[in-house]
Amino acid sequence: MLTISPTGEFTELRDRVAAAGLLDPRPDHYLVRITVNLACAAACWTAFALVGDSWWQLLVAVALGVTFVWSGFIGHDVGHRQVSRSPRTVRVLGLLHMNLLIGAAFGWWVAHHNRHHSEPNNLDQDPDTQRRQVIFDVSELPAKARTPFRRFVIRFQSVMFFVLLAQEAWRVHLAGFTAARAGALRRPWLELGLVVAHGVALVGATVLVLSPLRAVAFLLMSQTVFGVYLGAVFAPNHKGMPVYRSDVELDWLHRQVLTARNVAPGPVTDFLYGGLNYQIEHHLFPGMPRGNLGRARPIVRAYCAEHGIPYVEVSAWASYREVARFLGSVSEQARCVS
Repeated sequence: MLTISPTGEFTELRDRVAAAGLLDPRPDHYLVRITVNLACAAACWTAFALVGDSWWQLLVAVALGVTFVWSGFIGHDVGHRQVSRSPRTVRVLGLLHMNLLIGAAFGWWVAHHNRHHSEPNNLDQDPDTQRRQVIFDVSELPAKARTPFRRFVIRFQSVMFFVLLAQEAWRVHLAGFTAARAGALRRPWLELGLVVAHGVALVGATVLVLSPLRAVAFLLMSQTVFGVYLGAVFAPNHKGMPVYRSDVELDWLHRQVLTARNVAPGPVTDFLYGGLNYQIEHHLFPGMPRGNLGRARPIVRAYCAEHGIPYVEVSAWASYREVARFLGSVSEQARCVS
């Protein structure tokens, strides 16, 4: 659990970042990103049409799964109003990139992700910890270990957490329908209609071009790549970092820095993680254009060093190792009390 003596103030850090011009919108940057992303998606479907009924389509499925995640990156930024402040533009771009291109309800995601940003790693409030089948603290055991399968997952969660990423895409697809049933989707018919349109187009094109076995393989491959890649990008950000309950009071600065982990930058890492490896900076300034996060990093690191605030940054492999070790440790504790 989290313990800290807060030092420093967010407003002071924000003034430094703002003075560097890093909070300013970058419309040209996003115009290029969106254009390239749509071109990549179009290239995948062009390749699909040209390859035809062949097992080589599995390579196309891998590429398509990757473009789903890239569309998710754009939708993520749109939801944070990094791309535009206009509600209409946000809604249109969000529905395009989330609902139509990847089959996820934009309205569900915005509400879900904003709650996560407000209370990261809060076991009582953060939906990203609550919806996981693994536990991040022994106190979660009664709520999550309700079936034999869930108890199995928790017992071997240092491995099962990563195995279950293969189903992440399906969970994302279904989340909008769950939100609609709970009355948590403002435009359920529009949102879910577009999600269904995505599914019909994807399955329909696959069935029309490929034999039944190859069609199933293509769909499974594209969705597995989508889910694993998406989960692999987001897993290192907070998993294995301190967790806390709502009775712990933390200001914005400490709440965001202490619960987040950066993946050390580099050309390959920045490309694969889409810049979200700068998770500390992103959580401090969710409205900052994603392309500015790397430039904000030295400012944030220096400020944290000045005020003795732990700033965690490790390599990609080390981050996954830390996640696995943390989950294994909590699993061991759970076995001792169960």
